[in-house]
Amino acid sequence: MRSNPVLRALGYSDTDRVVIIHADDIGFCHSSFAAMDGLLNAGIVSSMAAMAVCPWFPAAAEFARAHPAIDLGLHFTLTSEWAAYRWGPLSTRDPRSGLIDAEGFFHRESEPAQKRVKAEAAALELKAQIRRAQAAGIDLTHVDAHMLTAWHPKFLPAYHQIPSRLGLPSFFLRADSPGAKAWGVDGGAAKLHANWSVKLEARGMPLFDSFVVMPLETSDDRIGVARRALAALPPGLSYFVLHPACDTPELRAITPEDWRARAADYQAFTSSELRNFVRDSGLKVIGWRVLRDWMRKKKA
Repeated sequence: MRSNPVLRALGYSDTDRVVIIHADDIGFCHSSFAAMDGLLNAGIVSSMAAMAVCPWFPAAAEFARAHPAIDLGLHFTLTSEWAAYRWGPLSTRDPRSGLIDAEGFFHRESEPAQKRVKAEAAALELKAQIRRAQAAGIDLTHVDAHMLTAWHPKFLPAYHQIPSRLGLPSFFLRADSPGAKAWGVDGGAAKLHANWSVKLEARGMPLFDSFVVMPLETSDDRIGVARRALAALPPGLSYFVLHPACDTPELRAITPEDWRARAADYQAFTSSELRNFVRDSGLKVIGWRVLRDWMRKKKA
């Protein structure tokens, strides 16, 4: 694809490797909230996203109010994946909405949520989540999507249009149809993704060229894994996502499958070794705030 227009506008060259290093799932439990201070002080992570439907969201909002320079977005949530630790919608508990499963919570996986949640109900829920974040006094920098559930074709209009009306960018990839398929978007959805990509960029939405997630399947050599992944980032604008949390009994109980990886993310991304690597890597680390402000200025 052609060079990324937002990078040119911000003064970067076509060969620059620009990245947002992003901490996901903030506030889903106390352990994720407790990681905020250490991550902020370490200075590697450049943005975070909180989950407005989750129990420790108020604490994350309080932290954001006390640290107004923090780059904090909203992690739009339509699923609740853990076995014995669940959350549900803010907007309604009406089963006819499709938002809730038989237990009264969000569906555990993206596929049943995408199949059963009505588009209108999803839109009302995303609006409710933004309203809660605004009411909590967060100066939101962006939105993105938990488990990418809101990237389903029937949810994309609400996913993009609701935050855009507030001058907020929504995380999305620049991709033609083959490129979307390479990211795991199948069939007709790939063509739709490509159409949205063209339309959003024409409207002045900052979009990303690359998307990398630290693997949750293993916690081995976390600093090495991060170094290799960061070193491999291509020219353009990349979104590099981790899921950090402090190692606590709570975290181990909630996330028995991947607590080690989450705790290892926290240790790696608060380490001086990784901080020094990022500093010397040639990467240009930015946050969402500069993208949000560019988008607002372009639309003014």
